[in-house]
Amino acid sequence: MGEEKFDKDDMPFKNRHLSWMDFNMRVLEEAMSISNPIMERLKFLSITASNLDEFFMIRVAEVMDKKLTKPGSKDSSGLKPKQLLGMLTSKIHKFYGKQYSCFFNQILPSLGKIGVKFLKWDDLNLEQMSYAEDYFEKIIFPVLTPLAVDMGRPFPFLSNKSLNIAVEFEKNQESLFGIVQVPSILPRYIEIPSLNGKSYILLENIIRGQLSRLFELNSIKSSCTFRITRNSDIEIDEGAQNLLTEIEKSIKKRKRGDLVRLEIGDKTSKGIKKFLVSILDVGKKEIYEARGPIDLTFLSKFYNEEGDSKLKFGKLKQVSPPADFVGCTDIFKAIREKDRMVYHPFETFDWVTNFIQAAAEDESVLAIKQVLYRVSGNSPIIAALIKAAENGKQVTVLVELKARFDEENNIGWAKKLEKAGCHVIYGLTGLKVHCKVLLVVRREGNLIRRYIHFGTGNYNDTTAKFYTDIGIFTCNEDFGRDASSLFNSLTGYSKPPEYKKLVVAPMDMRQFFKNMIENETENAKRGLPSKIVIKINAVVDSKIIKDLYLASNAGVDINLIVRGMCCLIPGVKGYSENIQVRSIVGRFLEHSRIFYFENAGSPKIYMGSADLMPRNLDRRVEILFPVEDTGLRERTVNVLNILLNDTKNARIQDNKGKYHRINYKDEFLDSQMELFKLFGKNKKKNNFKNNIKIFTPRTSDDIEQNSR
Repeated sequence: MGEEKFDKDDMPFKNRHLSWMDFNMRVLEEAMSISNPIMERLKFLSITASNLDEFFMIRVAEVMDKKLTKPGSKDSSGLKPKQLLGMLTSKIHKFYGKQYSCFFNQILPSLGKIGVKFLKWDDLNLEQMSYAEDYFEKIIFPVLTPLAVDMGRPFPFLSNKSLNIAVEFEKNQESLFGIVQVPSILPRYIEIPSLNGKSYILLENIIRGQLSRLFELNSIKSSCTFRITRNSDIEIDEGAQNLLTEIEKSIKKRKRGDLVRLEIGDKTSKGIKKFLVSILDVGKKEIYEARGPIDLTFLSKFYNEEGDSKLKFGKLKQVSPPADFVGCTDIFKAIREKDRMVYHPFETFDWVTNFIQAAAEDESVLAIKQVLYRVSGNSPIIAALIKAAENGKQVTVLVELKARFDEENNIGWAKKLEKAGCHVIYGLTGLKVHCKVLLVVRREGNLIRRYIHFGTGNYNDTTAKFYTDIGIFTCNEDFGRDASSLFNSLTGYSKPPEYKKLVVAPMDMRQFFKNMIENETENAKRGLPSKIVIKINAVVDSKIIKDLYLASNAGVDINLIVRGMCCLIPGVKGYSENIQVRSIVGRFLEHSRIFYFENAGSPKIYMGSADLMPRNLDRRVEILFPVEDTGLRERTVNVLNILLNDTKNARIQDNKGKYHRINYKDEFLDSQMELFKLFGKNKKKNNFKNNIKIFTPRTSDDIEQNSR
């Protein structure tokens, strides 16, 4: 097929939002899988609910807005907003039904078998009801504010994602309505007395059981829980004189965005439903009827508070010290000897925090510079930076205030860092700074040496326990100069430099990927070794996808490990016959980004913070860093091999864009557990040899036509 046919409207391209829904379905499959412990299944179900909330607040809201403002526009898949919204709505309604089917038909029965029950008000025996009534009287009642809705008392403003109860009552043979907000400051579920096992009742069920106490002069006809989701894609005036103040104002607006979803109980009375639809001005397709408790994200907290480890995945001890630091007592000396790699969560994140803490206390360290995108609530990274400033180091921190849903958290950290004497940069106008880099400047005799940590994930000690990410420590002088140049361009008015080692977006990264893919294409045409292996979170960019299709047509063997959205469709005749796409969804969130290019037998390997999306390539500051140390390259290839041979967590995408489990028959490989074993086994040996033949992944011939 000639290149002229590879145009935007012709090549196979799956809509990113529909692809994301497929990803969330893969997460839901983990909640349905009987091979996972019950509490883990419950946690996966909670994750799907949290994911869907954010999807509505940002992505569905975006499509709804485009339907009004740009009705004739088409996306890269050729869909107009109205078409896409219809397809999305249909897909989400089906997904929503599957969530509650999973909860009622699988999760609750499985919990019942281990003696855990969630009861409704009518299920309570006399002792339990007495306990619940007492709890209501002492704890819940003082917090509640029942609100009647009539001519003198208008419908109250309901904040985003707040859980509420709508009440229909009768007064003088007339139907009236009221609202009770379920207080989020109280526990969502309450344990009540039980002769066998554990019994719980949800907060809203206690309130519904005691509504007569709140509306004493009226006869209660019916009630239901409901929740609204609002557009939360805040707009920030980046030209404002004070960006921090502007973002603080924008966060408040998020709570008052336009309604994009109404969730109500599936047995809601006609009167209440008509009342809510009318007063909220919501369309039929924007109403989602829940067969059970609205907002299943509470299951995540239930998971965290459940102490029985037999109901969860077996506890895994992170390798500490990491294999690359075995026997090392001086972290700076260790990095001077060779580049070092740490792979989380298989290896502990502690050595990243140790690096900053050592720099904060070391008298020879002159300066620390770091980019922070998302950090934990009680961050040792922040504490170390504050300590460094107190010890007289020059500390410069770029805190990205525009990190979505972490704005408030980051504003708080920025203020604390400034108060401690750190020089804080709030970000760049028009760009998000998403790169993961830490630079330590140290005086060593008559020399100034720069030590650098580059990562694929955030400097977050909490998520490092369940996100897979890779970090590399180096003091290579070329890397040091590049890192210094990067920080100078971020903090000042320096001209973007020409980097020796790093590839930086938005200046160079798009062209870099184009050049690397075209190089493999030309090598294939000349009969030279050619191969591309990419592990990433998302493949969305249409120009990159076009280049990958052209490479496939030239005979380049391409393997993509894409956790989430993938708009590229593999195995399509004349386009992508040499491309395989697999997604790994398992115990840990696959987050690392690795790029392997065969380069005619002299492979080039890069890691970084960017996905193949327009936002990463064009609207963010991202970095790719090459893996140059021979031992680290061998280890990276081994990691890719293990991931490509996963038969437990992997699904392979077919040429229709659908995902299927792998039929492993007698061969079983859980890549994440295999990596834990590999790093544990090599902790003392520090010897990572390839145990699997290089790049012989499972193929599309191995997929099951029906997901297990």
